[in-house]
Amino acid sequence: MCPPRYFAVDYVINPWMDPSTPVDVDRAMEQWTILRDTYRDLGHTVEEVEPRPGLPDMVFAANSGTVIDGRVLGARFRAPQRAAEAEHFRRWFVEHGYRDLTMPRRINEAEGDFAWTGSVLLAGTGFRTDPEAHAEAQETLGVPVVSLRLTDPRYYHLDTALFVLSEATDTRQAQIAYYPQAFSPGSLRVLRRMFPDAVVAGTADAECFGLNGVSDGRNVILPLEATALADRLAARGYEPVLLDISELRKAGGGPKCCTLEIRK
Repeated sequence: MCPPRYFAVDYVINPWMDPSTPVDVDRAMEQWTILRDTYRDLGHTVEEVEPRPGLPDMVFAANSGTVIDGRVLGARFRAPQRAAEAEHFRRWFVEHGYRDLTMPRRINEAEGDFAWTGSVLLAGTGFRTDPEAHAEAQETLGVPVVSLRLTDPRYYHLDTALFVLSEATDTRQAQIAYYPQAFSPGSLRVLRRMFPDAVVAGTADAECFGLNGVSDGRNVILPLEATALADRLAARGYEPVLLDISELRKAGGGPKCCTLEIRK
């Protein structure tokens, strides 16, 4: 995770960003700190990356890389405003002992568009990550990749429209939640075939970034407003934890955007 010390909305690279809307950095820091502390209270280890002036979106650390079995595929951003982040995160991985690290040749916004199910890497495209980056991820990480096309610009990253609830080495045992209207017809058929028992979210939950959740297989971090989704997850035996991420949402981010999951 990366604290939002320099958080701002000074430019527009997704439909949620509006530079004319005031941003409260102190409130963003408070919301981020509660998210970080919640992970720690649930027993997880949180590593922090030092933020850099002039890179207000570094807080969205999910875009810093994809780590599976200790292998790291770095990031390459589409928006020039975020391009410099990739090198700062690369240095963090190197300094923390990650030697099996590859920087991508194609545009790849990491866990923003990559979701690991435990056996298959679901890979989004349509707005940010290049389709060719999916093959690059498969070669680099050595895991099978399934491509999914996003069609609604409000859900510009896969992690705004889908997240993994529980990983499993058998794809049939993994569980996900997703918002159907964010996907192309073909991609939607793939999701229904692969995950017939998925939790399907409604529009209200999608619009508050409810699909930008983080699950450890039991506890599920969600935005405060995602109450209907929380109820559905509770009915499945999960423990929803609702947090206020309203300030961070002004830049088009939520709990998952702030969180890179490191799978050693």
